[in-house]
Amino acid sequence: MKKLLLFTFAILTAGTACSGKSNNNVTKTETDMEMTENTTVIHLSKADFLAKVYNYEKNPNEWKYEGDKPAIVDFYATWCGPCKMIAPILEELAKEYAGQIVIYKIDTDKEPELSAAFGIRSIPTLLFIPKTGEPQVAQGAMPKAALKKAINEFLLGNK
Repeated sequence: MKKLLLFTFAILTAGTACSGKSNNNVTKTETDMEMTENTTVIHLSKADFLAKVYNYEKNPNEWKYEGDKPAIVDFYATWCGPCKMIAPILEELAKEYAGQIVIYKIDTDKEPELSAAFGIRSIPTLLFIPKTGEPQVAQGAMPKAALKKAINEFLLGNK
């Protein structure tokens, strides 16, 4: 019975985050679609990240957010189960908070330099960026309620 409980606990807790290692089975037919900033998540390249979020090459010692709305950056991989679990939640939140926040996604397999710059070792990793002040990092798949709380309290300042 004890082994069954431990096994069940292991199954339930496994899969909330993936290691930063890729299995390189990403097909070439998968493409990142850029959508409007108002209704869905936006997939970023390194150049986009430097322009829209943080230009760490220009300001390596000081955080300077380039955006005009609070943001969430989701560091993910297409092969990661927990990343796939939170993707639709992030899409829902992008619609729900349209015009208030921006949600970005960075594919760690396509943008390894960004992953290295932020020390991403586990995915999904979410970077919560307020309009002013320092960002905060959360690792692993978060439930929608926890994401909404972080958005409302940390990003939008609603208590």
